[in-house]
Amino acid sequence: MQKKVFQLLVDNNAGVLSRISGLFSRRGYSIESITAGITADPRFTRITIVAAGDDDILDQIEKQVAKLVDVKEIKELKPASSVYRELALIKVKVAVSERQGILAMADIFRANIVDVAPESLIIEMTGDQSKINAFINLLEGYEILELARTGIAGLARGTESVTYL
Repeated sequence: MQKKVFQLLVDNNAGVLSRISGLFSRRGYSIESITAGITADPRFTRITIVAAGDDDILDQIEKQVAKLVDVKEIKELKPASSVYRELALIKVKVAVSERQGILAMADIFRANIVDVAPESLIIEMTGDQSKINAFINLLEGYEILELARTGIAGLARGTESVTYL
């Protein structure tokens, strides 16, 4: 199984995300992550989907999604020619005496402490999935109370692939 990152440009209509995710569930396709947000033009939404499967399944996903009425464009964001980012919020149980270690690790990974409570910290970090996974693995000695990840958002590099509607 391999993964592909698809970027969709869709009409900003009610239910479009539901129709896209419904297509995946009806056909038994796997979604690893999905993010959506309005573009600079409020008529359109950009959706980034990470899907897993073999080559035939991934090709079929691309063809089936492209057929949906609200979908204006679908393209694969290849790792070498794209920028991917994810946001993670990590709540860690930590005593006052252990905070310095967490702060040092967060600094190395360019993460930010966004909340401090008597017994916990919330760490915000952005980066690619491997960076976030590496940071989470380093927190192994600490108790992670809660973890929220956004999933990948991405754009192709340069101006060649920009779509003007």
